[in-house]
Amino acid sequence: MIIYQATKSLFLQHALHDDIEDIVSRQFRDATGRGVGPSEIQSWKHSLLEMAKVLHDEEIPGDAGVAIEYQLPQSSKRIDFVITGEDAAAHTKVIIVELKQWSESRRSDKDAIVWARRGGRAGEREGPHPSYQAWSYAAYLQDFNAAVQDGAMTLQPCAYLHNHPRDGEIDHPHYRDHLARAPLFLARERSKLQAFIREHVCHGDRKGALYAIENGRIRPSKMLIDSVAGLLQGKPEFVLIDDQKLVHESILQVDARAVQRKQVVIVQGGPGTGKSVVAINLLGALIGRKRNARYVSKNAAPRAVYEARLTGTFTKTRISNLFSGSGAFVNDQPDTYDTLIVDEAHRLNEKSGLYRNLGDNQVKELIRSARCTVFFVDDDQRVTLLDIGHTEELRRCAHEFGAEVTELELSSQFRCNGSDGYLAWLDDTLDIRPTANQTLDAVEYDFRVFDNPAELHALVELKNRTNNRSRVVAGYCWKWPSRKDAQAWDIELPQFDYRRRWNLDKDGSLWIVALGSVEQVGCIHTCQGLELDYVGVIIGPDLAYRDGRIVTDATKRASSDQTVKGLKQMLKAEHEGARALADTIVKNTYRTLMTRGMKGCYVYCVDAPLAAYLRTRLQTVSETAFTDVAEAVSSVAVHAPSNVIPLRRVSKEERAAGVVAAPLIDLRIAAGAFSDAQALGDGADDWVALPDWVRPQPGLFVAQVVGESMNRSIPNGSWCLFRANPAGTREGKVVVVQHRSISDPDTGGRYTIKRYASEKIPAEYGDWRHQRITLHPDSDRPEFEPIVIDIGEDEDGFSVVAEMLMVVAEAAA
Repeated sequence: MIIYQATKSLFLQHALHDDIEDIVSRQFRDATGRGVGPSEIQSWKHSLLEMAKVLHDEEIPGDAGVAIEYQLPQSSKRIDFVITGEDAAAHTKVIIVELKQWSESRRSDKDAIVWARRGGRAGEREGPHPSYQAWSYAAYLQDFNAAVQDGAMTLQPCAYLHNHPRDGEIDHPHYRDHLARAPLFLARERSKLQAFIREHVCHGDRKGALYAIENGRIRPSKMLIDSVAGLLQGKPEFVLIDDQKLVHESILQVDARAVQRKQVVIVQGGPGTGKSVVAINLLGALIGRKRNARYVSKNAAPRAVYEARLTGTFTKTRISNLFSGSGAFVNDQPDTYDTLIVDEAHRLNEKSGLYRNLGDNQVKELIRSARCTVFFVDDDQRVTLLDIGHTEELRRCAHEFGAEVTELELSSQFRCNGSDGYLAWLDDTLDIRPTANQTLDAVEYDFRVFDNPAELHALVELKNRTNNRSRVVAGYCWKWPSRKDAQAWDIELPQFDYRRRWNLDKDGSLWIVALGSVEQVGCIHTCQGLELDYVGVIIGPDLAYRDGRIVTDATKRASSDQTVKGLKQMLKAEHEGARALADTIVKNTYRTLMTRGMKGCYVYCVDAPLAAYLRTRLQTVSETAFTDVAEAVSSVAVHAPSNVIPLRRVSKEERAAGVVAAPLIDLRIAAGAFSDAQALGDGADDWVALPDWVRPQPGLFVAQVVGESMNRSIPNGSWCLFRANPAGTREGKVVVVQHRSISDPDTGGRYTIKRYASEKIPAEYGDWRHQRITLHPDSDRPEFEPIVIDIGEDEDGFSVVAEMLMVVAEAAA
């Protein structure tokens, strides 16, 4: 998602003649539905004006592309400023600029880390060096965006600290490698930055690099389980971003101090913040330093998956020396290991052994056994009555051993589509903690509530065909008879003809990666600490909605569930405390299950009022933008019943039965009648099939685009998916525009399909109005020129009637 995009010329007009910060702020609200704080607006005001001064250079082409605030795929991080164009050899170049307003900083002895005032009231803090930050964002974009890889684009990161003098600190030789990968430009070095831009951007953005980046297909996300072998061999499989890098380097520094004094590091982080990524990176770095280090987890599933991926690369002995369960340290002597890296530390138990009768306390045993013990913990993922590894217990035990304690935090979100809002919404919705996130926009994260578990499971199975990274999980509210009788069913909901078995016993902890396991249902033990692309969650009767509040009942768990074993005795001994603890366990379980999916979460609730409640917390279909278009359209059945429409027609009876379809519209006839989305569908004679996971909404339709003016992005005769009356910013998007001054030979009427750009001027009461609209062709034929419409005071005759979402199918031969 790009918040603001324009040509260099238009950006200069906005920055030098208008209030650029207001324009960006308005477009940010249009794109995200939320505003930003005064400090960020002031940052835009000052830094964007400085970038305007840089770009006010005649040798930098006016039609170079400019983007502000590009959100990295599946991340909450944003690139400050992007410049696109072509070099002298006509190769596409993308310059990534990290902007800082710092006027001073000081060197840290950690790799790629610097001390500076980073906003807020915390004063000086450590964080990534701007050059490392720019390079890491570029590397991340290279990994995820198909348009960058397939479009032969070269990324050129740099950093511009326009208030910071060259003082030997920010530019110290300690940062030499990072400065080489992403040059640093400081105060009074505007001309050097201009020369850097001129070197890489000699021509404008003729190939539409900005449009391609924003609309490019997102590569399947890197999975830690697929990269563990490379990481342990010292290969840079994952680029550590921002606080991940700071935590990694801080732990390495603490580990070096462990020779003089026992060290304990507590790293707090919620789901998707990269705890396991940092942990495995750390293990690889310590191995490279010849440290006697081990990865430890209470849950067997992560260890089993990592060990399976290492088989064939490492010997069995080597693997067993790198990975351990948390109960393996009962009899170890003090300081047997240099470093123990404890992932999912919240799952640690007091006792070890099959019968939980060995040892004293797993936290104490781990601290005793190593000079440096690193605990990665999320207190809100405590999911059994036996879990004791919460932060307070870690601190208490560390102090008991006289250890020096260092506390760090991971906060950047790299799961749940990078949406911090989804996690806050989930905490508020499940009544774990109050937040300001009362509703969820499905544009942020693909969350859906199903009335039928069979439909949910079918969708997850469909998603799983792509890369075996989607699974269905459930609360442990059904017994496991199939463990003894392979023909028995475990989870049965007969009213939906839904029958499934718990995760395959033969695969044990490898269920989450085993082929065919998408047919089964997993539980908390087989997915905690691991990640998926899409997760389906069956919420059992232990979570319900009554009298306006979330209620839990742990006694509805299956009798075979060990997570609440002993609850009855606890209720007798201390009823209120036991109830509160059980309530926490149930809510944390579903929070954990519902945050396994990086791209989406689909839920079915046994309790119907709970499903209804969840829906009230979602924005309505009419308010929610179309999601998952690229993936949905890529699977449309491109059958060719005729040479006219290469898509499957859907009958009225099929639509009544729930087949997902969109009306087929003739743009030449309908371009003047888009004001009523419902009438658009009612007047259609033909409907064509869309994938059954596409969420129907008013205004979606399919139409044929004829002509050569957009042939680089829309081949002549292609059938495209459109959305009528699009909301939010149109800047840079391909749209259908209608105006009396248009006479387009491609469309044969007073409308056109082009890429949109607008120029605005201030109006009364702090508002704004359009002054000029430019509609750009995207063609390999030079005869097509931009259409420029001077709006002036008269906007009545101009309208954007639809937005093109994706090419569904090219014309049949």
